[in-house]
Amino acid sequence: MEEKIRTSITDITQKELDLLGRHLDVLKTVRDQGPIGIIRLSQITGQPQHMIRYSLRTLERDGIIVPSPQGAIITEKAQDTLDNLLMNLDEMQNTVMNLKTKLK
Repeated sequence: MEEKIRTSITDITQKELDLLGRHLDVLKTVRDQGPIGIIRLSQITGQPQHMIRYSLRTLERDGIIVPSPQGAIITEKAQDTLDNLLMNLDEMQNTVMNLKTKLK
């Protein structure tokens, strides 16, 4: 039973990291290539269209991108979000190191 719990915890963590990575890939592609549509985003990122749609909805809900007739475009909030993420990833890296120390 204990092994299943560990697997579940690590699976959830990995899925969340994968999702963050996909959102970041989509955001950076919209920033660099926008305006851009779902099909082209899917081709560039190699992600299925349904996953691109989900990432676009998430980024739009957070006010980081907006739809336009030509495709998704970034908002003024995008660079602040990327800067914030960079800072948070540094903090998360410290947290991960602390967690690894606790496991030893």
